[in-house]
Amino acid sequence: MARAILFEKLERGRVECRLCRHRCVIAPAKTGLCAVRRNEGGELVTLVYDRVAAAGADPIEKKPLFHFYPGSRAWSVATMGCNFSCLHCQNAFLSRTPAEGGAIDGQAVGPAEIVARAEESGCRSISFTYSEPTVFAELALETARIAHEKGIATNFVTNGYQSPEMVAAMTGLIDAANIDLKSFSADFYRKVCGAELDGVLDTIGLLHEAGLWIEITTLVIPGKNDSDGELRSIARFIAGIDRNIPWHVSAFRPANRMRSTPSTPPSTLFRAVGLGEDEGLRFIYTGNIAGRGGENTLCPDCGTLLIERSGHLVAQNRLRQARCPQCAAAIAGVFE
Repeated sequence: MARAILFEKLERGRVECRLCRHRCVIAPAKTGLCAVRRNEGGELVTLVYDRVAAAGADPIEKKPLFHFYPGSRAWSVATMGCNFSCLHCQNAFLSRTPAEGGAIDGQAVGPAEIVARAEESGCRSISFTYSEPTVFAELALETARIAHEKGIATNFVTNGYQSPEMVAAMTGLIDAANIDLKSFSADFYRKVCGAELDGVLDTIGLLHEAGLWIEITTLVIPGKNDSDGELRSIARFIAGIDRNIPWHVSAFRPANRMRSTPSTPPSTLFRAVGLGEDEGLRFIYTGNIAGRGGENTLCPDCGTLLIERSGHLVAQNRLRQARCPQCAAAIAGVFE
């Protein structure tokens, strides 16, 4: 255990966790919704400070982050725990085990060792991913501080439910984030994810204002969030913040408590691409349907192929100092 950040002491020994928008009020000896932060004698502690449950080198495209050092690798780290309860979670063992009464697993790996492993593996960045990095903020932020001293970038793969206080704590330490915008329906968020849509929308805006490079992912689920109206609303919201934010529309595969829901047909994703283009988005990618051309980066001004991808691999990168080699248009992103 380690003392947590971002909490307030209340009367009768209770504490309010201010890490995410749930703002759990936690009685003594109890945990919050994420089940990895506990009230110990009127102090909030994290149960996962150095309990790394998954780690390894991934292509940055797997996050997915397509405009953040494309073609590089990210040392990817997770603990157990999540502040959402998504019925379709594809990493339920990591995210849901503590909340469902299971043991918190993981190896004792501290921030300095995480950075050392990233260096040894030749990774350009460290990605806090797989589960929800907000709930292991203490480990992530201290690791990020050390990583920056070594010239290693950092990123979150997140559900975007950080509190404003957490966004402030991330600012200057976390360089990029891929945020799941799972739906544009408040009802979907409550029933499927156990959260509020407005909180996610607000956090996306705050992270963008804080200067993080952000990309958005929507897992398109048949019959749940795949209507023209909803997809168009998501695209319009993103474009209202910045037309250069990449939008990843990914195919759903049956998982967890939604195994009876069918997989997403490719035609649905290409329909989403068209709707996003209608709303003015400049970079839209399809995910989980490799080999259909939807992963390539094209110049939004002249259509020139800039980055060719196959799955999570970059076949060629034709960018020249973050510009199109054909028309010299500046391409938004974080590039070497």
